[in-house]
Amino acid sequence: MDEADVNESTSDGEPHEIPGFSILQKTVLITFLSAIMMMTILGNLLVMVAVCKDRQLRKIKTNYFIVSLAFADLLVSVMVMPFGAIELIQQNWIYGDKFCLVRTSLDVLLTTASILHLCCISLDRYYAICCQPLVYRNKMTPLRIAIMLGGCWIIPSFISFLPIMQGWNIIGIQELGSAPEVLKKQKTFHVTVLMVEERKSSIDTNITKCIFMVNKPFAITCSVVAFYIPLLLMVLAYQRIYVTAREHARQIEILKRAGTSTDSGQQTDHQGNHRMKTETKAAKTLCIIMGCFCLCWAPFFITNIVDPFINYSVPEQLWTACLWLGYINSGFNPFLYAYLNKSFRRAFLRILCCGDRYRRSSLLGQTIPCSATTINGSAHVLRYTVLHNGHLQEHENLSLQIDIES
Repeated sequence: MDEADVNESTSDGEPHEIPGFSILQKTVLITFLSAIMMMTILGNLLVMVAVCKDRQLRKIKTNYFIVSLAFADLLVSVMVMPFGAIELIQQNWIYGDKFCLVRTSLDVLLTTASILHLCCISLDRYYAICCQPLVYRNKMTPLRIAIMLGGCWIIPSFISFLPIMQGWNIIGIQELGSAPEVLKKQKTFHVTVLMVEERKSSIDTNITKCIFMVNKPFAITCSVVAFYIPLLLMVLAYQRIYVTAREHARQIEILKRAGTSTDSGQQTDHQGNHRMKTETKAAKTLCIIMGCFCLCWAPFFITNIVDPFINYSVPEQLWTACLWLGYINSGFNPFLYAYLNKSFRRAFLRILCCGDRYRRSSLLGQTIPCSATTINGSAHVLRYTVLHNGHLQEHENLSLQIDIES
């Protein structure tokens, strides 16, 4: 397909109106898509700023993965979503075939990076909760964290830019565009895999679309690497976390039934109970995040594997719905942190015009903790202030485990 054919218009030089949405439908669609993009941009920026400004959040190793995840979701909202929204609203791709390849590569790269970050977070939680503190410290060293973060960005490039720019994903299916049986099954005439010219007999116009099609080997490989293997690892990790939490609860119940009355026994019971509740809540938060990701992206990856085996007959509307359902997930994570994680919620309150008021309430209140978080499985020093004879005094309550941060 040459460039002249792509940009072909009517004989009188004026392009025909491209059939698509009505004015009301376009207005609703623009409003909805704009809300998704703004929610994703502002939410992920808020997460990144919160970790950068809050010293306690920076101490937690898991938050390095969370910041990198927020950065990936932010890039999705500014480098992928806008061009997809314009194409969806105009029902036409106007940026050329080269940029179509770049945009598709970015799409695969960033969405794959998101799920790999969630996989790393689940592994971090596994070592923090299911292993001893010394084991966690030895496993999650700064160098290993840097390697894991690098892998979250480098591995997706092997299933995005490298094969797509080289055309490996279209090997064996270029001829489908001229196959009569395919033309009968599809409304779109696929001249190439990524740049598709729709020739509709009802009107004398050409519509160019950026459509990502893959052959069977690439569909299976891409889906397994980007979704199914990380999903399996996350399920196994969180299953072990659940079993460990149940074991903690059982041990605490045994201590209660034994009626231990010594100070050491009461202290062990209290600290074990606190740790179990904290770690279970942290695991629950990340499980919800993972669940939202799976619910949003599973339809796309299932369709991605099925489509090549049914002669690429999945309706375009279904593809679009599955794709944007996955994009919406990029805007969910910040709100999950805000409502389910006290440490992030505290940092968000300090940022969103409540910083001075929140600090004053912390100073004037009694026994108000100002640094209490154990999302990475380590126990931190709990500091609190009390008003005594008109003077503020700071006390420290050391928990059972030592802080793993130096």
